[in-house]
Amino acid sequence: MRAGEAEDAEGERALSPEEMLGIIEDQRAAAARHFAGPLPAFYILWGLVWLIGYGALFVRYGVSGRPQGPLSLGVALTILFGTMALALVITGYAGWRQGSQVRGASQARGAMYGLSWFFGYMLVGALCGHFGRLLPEAERTLLWCSVSMLVVGLLFMAGGAVWGVRQMFAVGVWVTVVNVAGVVAGPGLHALFSAVGVGGVFIAMGVGIHLRTRLRPGRA
Repeated sequence: MRAGEAEDAEGERALSPEEMLGIIEDQRAAAARHFAGPLPAFYILWGLVWLIGYGALFVRYGVSGRPQGPLSLGVALTILFGTMALALVITGYAGWRQGSQVRGASQARGAMYGLSWFFGYMLVGALCGHFGRLLPEAERTLLWCSVSMLVVGLLFMAGGAVWGVRQMFAVGVWVTVVNVAGVVAGPGLHALFSAVGVGGVFIAMGVGIHLRTRLRPGRA
């Protein structure tokens, strides 16, 4: 009995701090591999949305306010918000599928983070809808676009801080820097900076992550 009890006690001994840290790191790496799969598609999808949508706005306003092509504001905004709505549906469904495989605190944090985007854009609609009526067309468009990018940048930085993902935090910083530069430059250049500086960078990141994952399939 004493030998069996000693064996049970040995089997139930408390884990050392090094062993606990090892388990935590293994779980973190497994979670990173689990969520890294959709990242390339996410960046490429949203990069195309920004490139096409904000590219349409640039065609409308040009560098100095002169249209670069026969594109009305209504058509440009339809392209921008139509592609955004489609991408939101796709990423929302993908996020739901991905999150349904995770339980506990990670699932709760993911749900709260998703709600942050929803309520953030509710505020964008209320704020810009109220004050936009007081502005000329070009400045009203700049207000909508810049406040939307403000939400994107801040939530990317918040998400990177919550999950400890430096790349996500850096993306939020970059979006914010591009947004500030565009607001200072004006509506046309804001659209150009957003299309190329954000959309183009997102596409490049997605392709880069995909290629790196294929070369090193065992790593996140």
